[in-house]
Amino acid sequence: MLRYLLPAFLALTPALTLRAADWPQFRGPNATGVSADKNLPSEWSKDKGQKWKMPLPARGLSSPVVVGDRVYVTCASGIRGDRLHVLCFDADTGKHLWHRQLQATGSTACHQKSNMAANTPVADEDGVYALFGTGDLAAFDKDGTLRWYRSLVTDYPTITNAVGMAASPVLVAGKLIVPMDNAGESFLAAVDTKYGKNVWKTERPRDINWTTPLVRQVGSTTEVLFAGPKGLTAYDAATGTDRWAFKGGGGSIPVGVIDGDALYLPVGGVSKFKLDAKGVTEKPEWAAKEMATGYPSPLVYGGRVFTVGSQGLMACTDAKTGKVLYTERLKGVFSASPVAGDGKVYFLNETGACTVVSAKADEYELLGVNELGEGSMGTPAIAHGRVYIRTDKALYAIGK
Repeated sequence: MLRYLLPAFLALTPALTLRAADWPQFRGPNATGVSADKNLPSEWSKDKGQKWKMPLPARGLSSPVVVGDRVYVTCASGIRGDRLHVLCFDADTGKHLWHRQLQATGSTACHQKSNMAANTPVADEDGVYALFGTGDLAAFDKDGTLRWYRSLVTDYPTITNAVGMAASPVLVAGKLIVPMDNAGESFLAAVDTKYGKNVWKTERPRDINWTTPLVRQVGSTTEVLFAGPKGLTAYDAATGTDRWAFKGGGGSIPVGVIDGDALYLPVGGVSKFKLDAKGVTEKPEWAAKEMATGYPSPLVYGGRVFTVGSQGLMACTDAKTGKVLYTERLKGVFSASPVAGDGKVYFLNETGACTVVSAKADEYELLGVNELGEGSMGTPAIAHGRVYIRTDKALYAIGK
């Protein structure tokens, strides 16, 4: 049910027009995990190398997102995890600009590692759109005014996922694309960003899934690529109609990467497929079984593909040939996806230790291992020459 009052209110895609330094969604511009920023840091600790640090009211697995001078982050608190938080900070100074809270309307059941703030918000110059694992969806302007709110479990009562939901929304051509694969009524929907109403809604198989959609432009058509356990489907962003499907592109947690006319999917390790106007070629150009993923998504940067498995096995592969250049065992357990910029690749583990590796070397070249000493499962953001990391306790801006 669409709500314009506040009964629950308590307290890139090719279609996005954003500054180059913005990191507006999960895995940043065009969901690549890559920033064009320079002079990024390679060494820091809990006590040095930080621009600023601000405490967070509760834990979350979502990534911070950065647009202009705003950093947005979500959290979930309470004994049942039913208090939902959206916070905004000044990107340069760390000043706390606003904090809004919602009361969850859906189930808060989830895996013990997760919580209801696992979905990464998406932002633009107008503000931020936050989806939570409870099915609560809210839009705030950049000054914290609630623009609209929806309880998706009120609209669609069979929505359920006892393990927890984590797929993140994306913005495409003035529409908020909302992924809602679950054990109940599953769908992919485009929501009007001004009023929160459905523009279109497409049924999906009833199956648990945590992947975030990808977006690509094909001539005058924008496609939304959404992978699930039964394959990858491309939808017309304007109408929600199916354009093509690829049964070999199934997934459930890690997300693929589009790089030009290539699609790198976390199947069979990592496999590279050619993209054309009709979809994906059936056979991969190469498949690298040595590239384990697990929770983290693959990263394509500087002509190479980087992965880290959940248990820390990192691999670097030539993006053109699929030849594995090297592998290395990193310390810790990993849930966050690697990100990159300025010739560096950042691997953040679940204890807040970030391993920084040179992206240019043909063999493993360590630039630093940086300990924050706080639990962290959210993928870092890179913007304004800084690395933004959220932990269970705080939001850090690392760098100058």
